[in-house]
Amino acid sequence: MRATRELLQEPWVQRGVRAAVAAALAWQVAIALPAPLAGYAYYAPLGAVIAVHPTVADSAAAAWRTVVAILLGFGLAVAVHQLTLWLPGALTIALIVALAVGVEQWPVLKEHASWVSFAAVLMLTVGAEDPARYAVAYAGLTLLGAAIGVLVTTLLFPPLQLTSAQRRIDTARAALAGHLHDIASGLRRGELPTAGEWARRGRDLEIALDRMRAAEAVVERARRANPRARRWGETAASIREQSRALDRVAVLVDDLTTLVVEFQPHRRGIDRIDGGTGWVLADALDSLSRVVCTPYPAVAEDGSDRRESALGEAEEALSRLTTLLRTSDVADDEGFFALGAVTVGMHRSLDTLRSGVLDLDPA
Repeated sequence: MRATRELLQEPWVQRGVRAAVAAALAWQVAIALPAPLAGYAYYAPLGAVIAVHPTVADSAAAAWRTVVAILLGFGLAVAVHQLTLWLPGALTIALIVALAVGVEQWPVLKEHASWVSFAAVLMLTVGAEDPARYAVAYAGLTLLGAAIGVLVTTLLFPPLQLTSAQRRIDTARAALAGHLHDIASGLRRGELPTAGEWARRGRDLEIALDRMRAAEAVVERARRANPRARRWGETAASIREQSRALDRVAVLVDDLTTLVVEFQPHRRGIDRIDGGTGWVLADALDSLSRVVCTPYPAVAEDGSDRRESALGEAEEALSRLTTLLRTSDVADDEGFFALGAVTVGMHRSLDTLRSGVLDLDPA
């Protein structure tokens, strides 16, 4: 039972079920229509599939944009064909396609713009004998199917994409924690990568963050016109807060790791006073990575709260680093200032992580 529930939470499974149900319903409705519409019944399932999207808002937008694009293509094909009867067929098609591609640049159509040229060519090849009848049948049945697709998307476990978004957040969280741990390990071994090598290694983190941001945007769109939005409102808000908090921390971590890699403050003037600077800095970075990995309260085997323990360890490590800075006699060294900036960045990251925790119940 649990496995079935988890499977049904997969976005691709939900979309597949919705698309199948919508296509079947659209077909049944279309074949019940009077002639000649029933003869074009296969266009209704096409419209249903087109309109089944990850969110209710996207489904509705896809429905009307696709139908508008189809009507534009039909109208363009008929008009140009009537005005160019004296031209060879090849030139007429070329002109229609060229104009259709121009119409597709209309920003309102967005990703559904390609239907303009498709519909225009289809009108010439299939509907030329009776353009009006074909346009009504094709566009009308596509619209009918799209309306059914939107209705099914709204009623049949309308998606909020929470599970998918949470996975993206978890992936970005793991990448960010690994980013911090790698720097800490390098400090302990004395083998920090060059700035160029670190930039290349940071691309995986940036990809994970981009996917997380995109998933959060989908959740925000999914809340529009969605009957489940109120029920799962707190969960969606939690995802938004988690994503944005993690994004802010990622920016701060990127800055501080760049400073460590480029200026290597543990090898500058301050380290001549305290040979353990690199280890103190590594401990602080490692402790911050553990906080990143522990976003929610969790009970450890000894009964303590793992998150509170991680926060406490991070505060202690940062306190040691801050004390090292305050007690240092080196105040005019480039590495000293870099280490100070790193310390401030870690304090800000810890504050963001401490305040950016909300309980999550994915759906």
